[in-house]
Amino acid sequence: MTWVEPHQWYAQLAAFHAAAALFITDDAGRVLLVKPNYRDHWSLPGGYVDLHEAPHQAAERELREELHLDVTAGVLLVVDWASPAEPRPRSLVNFLFDGGDLASPYRLQADPEELDAAEFHTPAQCARLLPPRVAPRVEAALDARARKTTNYLFDGVRPGTGHPVPGAGTTALGPR
Repeated sequence: MTWVEPHQWYAQLAAFHAAAALFITDDAGRVLLVKPNYRDHWSLPGGYVDLHEAPHQAAERELREELHLDVTAGVLLVVDWASPAEPRPRSLVNFLFDGGDLASPYRLQADPEELDAAEFHTPAQCARLLPPRVAPRVEAALDARARKTTNYLFDGVRPGTGHPVPGAGTTALGPR
């Protein structure tokens, strides 16, 4: 192996973006989704990780900015490697942390500069509202919570299985 100067070696490594979100449910088992005013679809509350920011800090910051909620990121439930997709030219590593349960009564205060709405939805509703590449993270998060583990996805699919999570075809709340 030939010695390579550090700046050359680092320049040849993969470069990618990172995003982080919090997986929050209510006492009925529904999942918190937000409807950004700059997108046509719903998403999990979170966003891109800023320079020199850790993923869990980004998830907490985004929740404060979007919903004025202070929630500490819990265990990592899902990591989803998203391949480049237009207009994003690089891969995106998505971190989904457990944000726990929000017990009622609760008041969601969506920041109107960023969000049209913030609502809880059943896992089945999430599958319809979220983009196809994001929707599998909900089932993977429910599975990870139930099994006290972390699920790794590649473009929303568990590598080697062709399915989003073990036992695809069911959710933690029953058959699809």
